[in-house]
Amino acid sequence: MKPGMEVGQKATITATVTPDMFAQFEGKLVHPAYSTVSMVYHMEWAARQIILPYLEDHEEGIGGGVAAKHMSPTPEGAELIVTATLREIKGKAVICDVTVHNGKALAGEGEVTQYILPRTAISQKIEEMKV
Repeated sequence: MKPGMEVGQKATITATVTPDMFAQFEGKLVHPAYSTVSMVYHMEWAARQIILPYLEDHEEGIGGGVAAKHMSPTPEGAELIVTATLREIKGKAVICDVTVHNGKALAGEGEVTQYILPRTAISQKIEEMKV
């Protein structure tokens, strides 16, 4: 990992809620609002922005865990602001607190853990899991 990553760093992404982000299962619409699945995706993407500038060519980040609370519904067209704040670096783990704001309320909050590993180690672990 390149030097410079520090606790307190922030990264923000924005998105607009579209119908493909609605809560649905097996193609059946549950309700026309931002889904928890989409929220987790955006939380992970914001947290990834923290590590990207610090990855060496031979390294990659891999997900280690997500904890999320979905706190308020967000309708189509709403603008999301998703902010990751680096809380802790613990060995190879990078742990971020993440918030999701929808312009009117806190839509969600949680934690994303990523591990920075050599690409070869990740490939090896994937190969070991193949049947």
